[in-house]
Amino acid sequence: MAVKQFKTESKRLLDMMANSIYTNTDIFLRELISNASDALDKRHILSLTDSSISSDDPKIHVDVDKKNRTITISDNGIGMDKKELEDNLGTIARSGTFEFKKELDAKSEADIIGQFGVGFYSAFMVSDHVEVVSRKVNEDKAYCWSSDMDGYEITPAKRDEAGTTITLHIKPNTKEKKYDQYLDKDEIRMLIKKYSDFIRYPIEMMVESYDYKEDGKSEKVEKLETINSMQPIWKKNKKDITEDDYNNFYMQEYYDYAKPLKTIHYKVEGNTSYTALLYIPSQRPFNYYTSDYKLGLKLYSRGVFIKDEAKEIVSDYFRFIRGIVDSDDLSLNISREILQQDYQMNNLKKSVDKKIKSTLEKMLEKEREDYEKFFDNFGSQLKFGCYDNFGINKDVLIDLLMFKSSKEDKYVTLKEYVANMKKGQKDIYYASGESIEKIKQLPQLEKVLDKGYEVLYFTDSVDEFLTSIVREYDSKPFKSILKGDLDLDDEKEKKELEKKGEESKDLLEKIKEILKDKVSDVKVSNRLKSHPVCLVSDDNLSIDMEKVLRSMNQEGAKANKILEVNPDHELFKAIKKLNDEGKDITEYTDLLYDQALLMAGLELDDPSQYALKISELMLKAISE
Repeated sequence: MAVKQFKTESKRLLDMMANSIYTNTDIFLRELISNASDALDKRHILSLTDSSISSDDPKIHVDVDKKNRTITISDNGIGMDKKELEDNLGTIARSGTFEFKKELDAKSEADIIGQFGVGFYSAFMVSDHVEVVSRKVNEDKAYCWSSDMDGYEITPAKRDEAGTTITLHIKPNTKEKKYDQYLDKDEIRMLIKKYSDFIRYPIEMMVESYDYKEDGKSEKVEKLETINSMQPIWKKNKKDITEDDYNNFYMQEYYDYAKPLKTIHYKVEGNTSYTALLYIPSQRPFNYYTSDYKLGLKLYSRGVFIKDEAKEIVSDYFRFIRGIVDSDDLSLNISREILQQDYQMNNLKKSVDKKIKSTLEKMLEKEREDYEKFFDNFGSQLKFGCYDNFGINKDVLIDLLMFKSSKEDKYVTLKEYVANMKKGQKDIYYASGESIEKIKQLPQLEKVLDKGYEVLYFTDSVDEFLTSIVREYDSKPFKSILKGDLDLDDEKEKKELEKKGEESKDLLEKIKEILKDKVSDVKVSNRLKSHPVCLVSDDNLSIDMEKVLRSMNQEGAKANKILEVNPDHELFKAIKKLNDEGKDITEYTDLLYDQALLMAGLELDDPSQYALKISELMLKAISE
């Protein structure tokens, strides 16, 4: 038979199919093995209604011949006759599988994958000549379709049984690509495990091993080995899977030496049916906050590996989830690499997110200790999810948040905090700091605790951003104890404080004048007990937000600071006495301000000058 041109009469189209649609040449083997699996599926379906067709011992065989530079993929599936070779391989992008499904009028009974008819042409990414020998079931004749991409020819051939054998003649190496890698049996074995491990039929291959003799000597031999696992763990019945099975799969799949904290295995039937096996790690991966961390879930379609990092099917605020989703209903593009953004994908993502959230809610309710372990590792991610995108997901995540609090330093949810609020308490009080230990040293904390109010400890940098978006919970506003007026005093206390302010008016104005470029106001305060001063801010940028922003190199971020003084403290009384006597209090005022800065966790304007002043005062006290 003479060489024929492809029916599309477009060499450019074939070039695109072989060289442009696929971004990764490794997947040629996935495509050809998937086609072989389709052929076995078709034979099995026909055998159900035609007693003359047997589907016993279905298998796929892969062979690598390094010397002759060939890879062979063979199956004992339905096979093709001469016309089908012409129609399916001679016409680019015509899918025999698609036509077969139309004839059966059954969309997914056989879980047949190929629908676009271009997967076969991925063979030309790694080979410069392809031969397909096929014999259709219940027919005696076999035919060979061969092509080097310029055209193709179909000639009579010999094959002992029904099925198809594809032989790829591997290209020579180029500067850009080392095609020799595909002549390495270990490499081919690895690709089968990666992309086709859960094809339902055995994939056989001759592999090298050592045969040990009784005398202790060994010789290298080749043995036929089934490479793929065939049935993935997530496709098994849950009652047949042990906890060790789940844990071992996770640790092997994700190279984690620790068992997962939680395993989520479920199946969904509906508009978008899928099976999922998800894991919550028991510890945060060391590279979790780096660009090396792989986001998303592994995606399979009917057991065929599609994508390693499918970010499209889980929200970023659940990025800690690891696992696998396998769906029969995915809409894939013709390269089977990129997901189409359609309603199916949106439904899948919503369903996966919903399951993760409900699992976390149950953990919080019934497995509190495990949930707190989870939150220690990944709570910041949920907080960021509340804040991100202007708080669009805050209602989804807010009840999953926890904070350590002044109540026994234990975790408390916002729902629990509000339920335990004192009668008449209007606000949710919080204090920010680098650590709980440092927060406890804040002078502003004393009065709030004396009133019997619980204070949430904010130690994550995201916490300050969180309250800028989530301003209240259950109609109770968040309020930082480092804000100016906490309205903690009763009427009697307010009148007493007002009187003390009048008595110290001249001193307060003097201190404000000295610190005019550093604070917006100076006030007497009832919130202080053992400390002489503290810094608070007005209702704009908080002191803690200033610290966070400055740590992000935003040096221009400054809170509008107010210096509050304790009118009952002996140090304040001593400075008041000096001021009443007409003595200069500038040095003492500067020291008080620097002391307030240090207690607030802010940097001193001039640490050396502060240390020098302390030394001078110490020498003065000693000499007296």
